Amino acid sequence: MTVAGLVIDAARLWPGEEPWDGELAFVDLDGTAETPDAVALPPCPVIGVGDPAHPLAARLDAVVEAPVSAELLARQVRANPRAAAVIVQLLRLLPALAVEDGLTAESLAYAVLQGSAEHARWRATATPAEQGAPGRLAMRREGARLALTLDRPESGNAIDRALRDALHEAFSLAALDSGIAAISLRASGKAFSLGAELGEFGTTIDPAGAHAIRARTLPARPLARCADRLEVHVQGACVGSGLELAAWARRLTASPAAWFQLPELAMGILPGAGGCVSLTRRIGRQRAALMILSGKRLSARQALGWGLVDALVDDPA
Repeated sequence: MTVAGLVIDAARLWPGEEPWDGELAFVDLDGTAETPDAVALPPCPVIGVGDPAHPLAARLDAVVEAPVSAELLARQVRANPRAAAVIVQLLRLLPALAVEDGLTAESLAYAVLQGSAEHARWRATATPAEQGAPGRLAMRREGARLALTLDRPESGNAIDRALRDALHEAFSLAALDSGIAAISLRASGKAFSLGAELGEFGTTIDPAGAHAIRARTLPARPLARCADRLEVHVQGACVGSGLELAAWARRLTASPAAWFQLPELAMGILPGAGGCVSLTRRIGRQRAALMILSGKRLSARQALGWGLVDALVDDPA
């Protein structure tokens, strides 16, 4: 089905009207004259096309804007429609939730998708990844400053269990120690992080068990309590859970050649390292949805325009 075949009359969103029951819907904002006081979104992504200033635009899950196209969104969502539906339903909830509650909601939604047929299909077709040496986190205390460095360059600073646990410990320390006035997070090598260690996917097959592990060890939980002291600089690839962590920063800078991506939808899951919460708070619910649903890479300059990064610098002080 083409994008044109997925465009619905906006009246299908009015309470009391026959609801849309498809996997995805586009709304022509330029062709919509009336907007009621309330809308009733169906349990699937509803994407606006046209004027972002239209009164209805802010109520939708996203509005198409470059570099993301409607055609790309349609391909991505229709490949994994159930994951896409869970993603937008979660994002609709997050602005009204406190950070801790948002992280719990994200983990529960992730657990649902861990047990889904779409994620199982990805696991069955994914090429087994070779795991390198366990991840390392270099820590250095300089007076009131805590300097952290992801130090697994041979694996693109992919975040495995060892690195995850080290990050949780470091951010827990920083959150409890009021003497730490500033935290910096950097990465060695060409890439900031390629995201979660793919070789570990599927090793915990019980979704409830995996949720329990995230409740105890997710670095985003202590990080959220000290994020107002965190500065991050990104070089090269900043993907998946690496981006999810970086987005918490009070100040996030990037090298001009850096790029950003959230590829989880193609895996039948969602960003589960706190990224649905951190990205929503940094760039807003709708742009977070565009990044997650499209899987599109953003260049450093595009990320700057979206507010994902605060400045482009070659070598931060």
